[in-house]
Amino acid sequence: MAEKPQRMCIVCRNMKDKRDLLRVVKNKDGEIFIDQTFKANGRGAYICKSEECIKKCIKTKAFNKAFKCPVAEDTYIKISEEALGK
Repeated sequence: MAEKPQRMCIVCRNMKDKRDLLRVVKNKDGEIFIDQTFKANGRGAYICKSEECIKKCIKTKAFNKAFKCPVAEDTYIKISEEALGK
């Protein structure tokens, strides 16, 4: 039986099953969003679904580094609200 694909959280650097993480994508149009399907085209970054990692991601602006471009504050807020269900 094949092993489940592993990905690293960009915040805590822990390896986890791909499906246990959130995939955030930056597409060719520069849009940044949570990819529910895990199949959207573009650069993907993975983050734990924990509130701790999401808050630290916002504080350290981890997506700026992952996507090698500035990411708007409201994008971080939108992603955190969607991820934490608030």
